Amino acid sequence: MERPAWAPRSIDISSPSVSRIYDYYLGGSHNFEVDREAARKAMEFMPGLPKIMQANRAFMRRAVRYAAGEGIDQFLDIGSGIPTFGNVHEIAQSARPGARVVYVDHDPVAVAHSQAVLRENEDADVVAADLLKPQEILGSHQVQRLIDLKRPVALLLVAILHFVEDADDPYRAVAELRDALAPGSMLVVTHASFEGIPLPREQAEGTVDVYKDIRNPLIMRTRDEIARFFEGYDMVEPGLVPMPDWRPDTAPEDEDPYSFSGFGGVGRTA
Repeated sequence: MERPAWAPRSIDISSPSVSRIYDYYLGGSHNFEVDREAARKAMEFMPGLPKIMQANRAFMRRAVRYAAGEGIDQFLDIGSGIPTFGNVHEIAQSARPGARVVYVDHDPVAVAHSQAVLRENEDADVVAADLLKPQEILGSHQVQRLIDLKRPVALLLVAILHFVEDADDPYRAVAELRDALAPGSMLVVTHASFEGIPLPREQAEGTVDVYKDIRNPLIMRTRDEIARFFEGYDMVEPGLVPMPDWRPDTAPEDEDPYSFSGFGGVGRTA
């Protein structure tokens, strides 16, 4: 298999990656045949997966605009993936010029791309780190340079927590990050769930099995389990809801039924 020029030497291009599969669903070009194959397998069970990813991105953009409108000018996006059009820094910096953004991902392709995209942008950077090691993220020179933890920060955990198994205690990592942030900070979360998927659960489980097979288990949590990530935050109206229902720009009834799979929400610390 030929290695494209954009693929860092260090990466294994023979096994699929969650961020490259996501890139494929969004119509991006930074994915390999091995990623496309896994994505197509998952879509055999849930053909609407790209619609879910699009709803996820649209929610993220609305949440970033909301945070910027509320006066937040610092964004920490963990599990940021491969940059595509309408990324956090573009939305945040157009809504609030001078807004600072740090992306965090542990996929080398996502990190390499973010570095390339952000080369000319003094107010944005990327850290190669893992959500489960909050101190490494907070102590990184990129965060230290761009983010003032004594002022409110919007923490984005968009489509990432469902790749962390309960055994790895994602709740602890999220609480540790919350405790490091100034009062008035926000948490933005989207998370997969069987709730809302317009399919019988048995069929949706076929998709979950595909992710398990590529050693990136997809953990489907209930609404109540997802709500636990917001402990210590006050929910912003309308609360934890299907993504198209969160402060929509367009009529939710016009959305594809798949867009209502899973949940999104924003919380704010007092």
